[in-house]
Amino acid sequence: MAVTLADVAARAGVSAATVSRVLSGRYPVTEGTRGRVLRAVAELEYVVDGPASALAGAGSDLVGILVNDLADPFFGVLAGAVQGELGGAAGPGDEKLAVVCGTGGSPERELDHLTRLQRQRAAAVVLTGGAPEDPGHARALAARLARLAEAGTRVVLCGRPPLDPVGAEGAERHAARRSGASVAPVTLAFDNRGGARRLTAHLLALGHRRIGCVAGPAGRTTTTERLAGHRDALAAHGVADVPGRTVPGAYDRASGYDAAVELLRREPDLTAVVAANDTAALGVCAALRDRGLRIPHDVSVAGFDDLPFSVDAAPALTTVRLPLLEAGARAGRLALGRAVAPPGGVATLPGELLVRESTGPVRSGAAGVGGAVSGGIGSGRTGG
Repeated sequence: MAVTLADVAARAGVSAATVSRVLSGRYPVTEGTRGRVLRAVAELEYVVDGPASALAGAGSDLVGILVNDLADPFFGVLAGAVQGELGGAAGPGDEKLAVVCGTGGSPERELDHLTRLQRQRAAAVVLTGGAPEDPGHARALAARLARLAEAGTRVVLCGRPPLDPVGAEGAERHAARRSGASVAPVTLAFDNRGGARRLTAHLLALGHRRIGCVAGPAGRTTTTERLAGHRDALAAHGVADVPGRTVPGAYDRASGYDAAVELLRREPDLTAVVAANDTAALGVCAALRDRGLRIPHDVSVAGFDDLPFSVDAAPALTTVRLPLLEAGARAGRLALGRAVAPPGGVATLPGELLVRESTGPVRSGAAGVGGAVSGGIGSGRTGG
C-alpha cells in the first residue's frame, strides 16, 4: 500500500498541513518540526506524487551535483566538467541548470540533498567523490536513488565506487515492489588503489624504505582504497607496514602539515612521505621546509589527484593524475542521456603516475636528518 501524507504526519506527530508546508518549502517551519517531518519521509520512503514526479522529472531543467567540499579543487574540477556538458547541445532552450550541493562529508546532509532534489523533480543527479563506509547509509542511499530513478531522474556516480552490495540489493527489491525495473545508477569509479600502489612502488624503486603516509579521513572509501594500494606496494617489496608511519587526516593543507609534524616526531629519519592528495602534500612540504629539510634531497614528497596547482608547486609534485575533467564531462553526458552507459553500468578509470621534482633517490646522509627536526615541533603552519 502506498504511503500517504497522513502516514507521514502520524509518524512525525504533526498535522498533514504541516507536512505539506515542510515539503513545499514555502512556509516558515521550526527546525525541530522540519527535522521530524524529513525523518518520517525518509523512514516511510514517502514519494511525493509519484506519477506526476516521473512526468516532471523527465522534462526538468535541473541537474543536481553533490560534492563533499565546495572549496576543494578536486570537486571543483569535477563539478565544472559536469556543468560544461549541460549547455544546449540541441540548440537554445536545451540547456540544463546545474545546482551544486555541498555535503561537508555528512552522510545525513547527502541524503537530505537527494530528498530535496527529488522534490524539485531533478532531471539528473551526479554524486561525486568517495562514499561513507557505513552499511546503514548505503541502504538509505540506495533507497533514495531508487526513488529518484523511479521518478524519471538519471543517476550517475562519478569518482565514487559502485553502490555497496547490501545497499544495491535493497534498492533492487525496492524497485521490484514498485515497477520491477532495475535502478542501479551508472558508475564512473577511479582506480585509487592501483594509483596508490604505483606511487609507493615508485618511491620504493628510488630506494626509500622509511616511508610515512598521510592518509585521508577514516571511514571513507577513497581513504581505504588509497591506503590499501600503499600497503600493497610495501608488501610486494617486502617492506614492513609500520603502524606508526601512517597518520590520518582531512584532505587539506593544515592536516597535511600537522600529520607531517607527527610523523617526524614518531620517526625523524623518514626519507619519504606520501600524502592523501595534492593539497595535503603542500602542507607536508611546508612542515618539512619549516624544519630545515630539503625536498627531495632530505625527504621526498608525493601527492595524489594532479590538481591544477601541482605542477606549479615548488618543487613540482610527483603525483597520480586522475582523469577528473574527462570523468566529469562523461558523467554530464550520461546524466543527460547523451552517452552510452558502460557494460554492466560500471567503468573504472585508471590513474597515471606523474614523476616530477618532489621525489628523488635516497641520499647517502638521509638517515641523519633527525637532527634537523629535533625541537621546533610546535612551530606554525604557515611556512613555505
